[in-house]
Amino acid sequence: MRVVRLSTALSSSLLFASLSHAALLTEISDIPAHIKFDFVIVGGGNTGNVVANRLSENDKVNVLVLEAGPSNDGVIASEVPFLAPELTQPSPYDWNYTTTPQPGLGGRAIPYPRGHILGGNWLVYTRGSSEDFDRYAKVTGDQGWSWNNMLPYFKKSEKWTAPADNHNTTGQFNPVVHGFNGEVAVSLSGFPTPIDQRVIEATLQAGHDFKFNLDFNSGKPLGLGWAQTTIKDGVRSSSATAYLAPQFMQRKNLYVVVNSQVSRVLQTNHGKKPAFRGVEFRRSSGGPLKTVTAQKEVILSAGTVGTPHILLNSGIGDCKTLEAIGIKPLVDLPDVGQNLADHSVVGNPWLVNSTNTFETLRRSENLEDDALVQWQTNKTGPYVDTILDHIGFARLNKTLVPQQDPAAGPNTPHYEVIVSNGIPPGPSPPTGNFLAVTTIVVSPSSRGSITLKSNNPFDAPIIDPGLLKTDFDKLVMREAIKGASRFVQAPAWSGYVVGPAGALADAVDNASIDSYVANNSGTLFHPVGTSSMTPKGANNGVTDPDLLVKKVTGLRVVDLSVLPFVPSAHTQAPAYAVGERASDLIKHDYKI
Repeated sequence: MRVVRLSTALSSSLLFASLSHAALLTEISDIPAHIKFDFVIVGGGNTGNVVANRLSENDKVNVLVLEAGPSNDGVIASEVPFLAPELTQPSPYDWNYTTTPQPGLGGRAIPYPRGHILGGNWLVYTRGSSEDFDRYAKVTGDQGWSWNNMLPYFKKSEKWTAPADNHNTTGQFNPVVHGFNGEVAVSLSGFPTPIDQRVIEATLQAGHDFKFNLDFNSGKPLGLGWAQTTIKDGVRSSSATAYLAPQFMQRKNLYVVVNSQVSRVLQTNHGKKPAFRGVEFRRSSGGPLKTVTAQKEVILSAGTVGTPHILLNSGIGDCKTLEAIGIKPLVDLPDVGQNLADHSVVGNPWLVNSTNTFETLRRSENLEDDALVQWQTNKTGPYVDTILDHIGFARLNKTLVPQQDPAAGPNTPHYEVIVSNGIPPGPSPPTGNFLAVTTIVVSPSSRGSITLKSNNPFDAPIIDPGLLKTDFDKLVMREAIKGASRFVQAPAWSGYVVGPAGALADAVDNASIDSYVANNSGTLFHPVGTSSMTPKGANNGVTDPDLLVKKVTGLRVVDLSVLPFVPSAHTQAPAYAVGERASDLIKHDYKI
């Protein structure tokens, strides 16, 4: 891999990284035995690190974070934005999961990336529509989840930052809808690509569904605009570098332990409403089981796959199913692991008249080396950005929208497009240069599940994301590809785009597009829903609107598994906002 080949050139970066999280613990045996932890947080990803930071603001509150993956320190792919795809599988920084065979994908089982590193992975920043959050408020009966009440949390987490090249960003975003004093840096592209002007010109031309949108993070995402990503000065900003920055890791009441895999939460009393304040875990590479008990709460932030996996192994789930697999059922919550919703994706390539695309860079080790050295030297060049500069959102033609629209409202997109100066992650074709317009179903009707393979908590779960399972989702992806095709036929692309490439060239009618989609789609790994919120007192669902697990005490879920619908967004920004609101809910409950 590129990261390994270039490792000898990274000494200065590694030195900086080794100093940045000196307080991290890498061994379970280093956890102080004399400290009683008020909160034990399972998972050091986007939401978990937010909560760890906010709760430890009070120096009388002891917080322990258990992260299964390694530290982000010294992991160059977690620092260099362009190299972020190398964090995904096969990788030590990914769980390297595989799905069940997916009928909507022609029966293929596909890789299912999930972050296995402190701070999580990837860096696109989109929030979704205001209607997404208003729907959460409506279905939970809690107005705290509405857009107007969540927008302050988006802003609280965000620190808007100038792009790496310090270019004039007037007309590329709306400062009114952003935060400037938060923890996670958000910025625009810091290295121009040759297609930038063509993309913007195309939005001003007729014949397609993507009019220019100054800022799709305003709550009204329809249209196409400049991509926003979590990057500061050419370096990725993550929950680890932001919420666990050195000034926070110096807190004497905050302990973060990596390489620590949790197997179960443990019942700690047997009253009418059982408490689950115990956590069972071990070193991720294996070893004896250890336990720790929270004085106040265990907070599950293990993600949409990890959180239900832990709950089910703990005896919290559908009692009949648990008993059948050999796990003693303790709490009957049949919806644990159900209602999984995710974004399906397909990358669509067009051959172009250019040699200045990602392919030229990726085919040359010398150019890659030069780009990395430039990044190391002064944080400029192509490596300061991720693999996209523009993002668009659109709805189906009104005649195609069913009466029960899976989207949250009339201003919520059915699909997204990502415009890239080359083919996104994966091996580049040996010849040719390309424009990619990736299409994504962002308001799916399909649902999947997380279930157990065995009663061994360290076995991988059975992951069925249900991608493109419904006719509606197949229709959306088909129309999204047609929409992408119309966009690249705008006059702005004249003389540049040669024509569709690869299998896309044969997708000429509905049937052949559907076949192309089944053979080439995958996941954008944005799953939610497996610990869904429902109104307090409701018989269905897993968590109440305050994120406490139903029927028990001492146990709360703070990650995107609580969202009953997937937002029409990349899930990083919503995760930060959920983490911020959850922190305030917890502080209120315990008056801290």
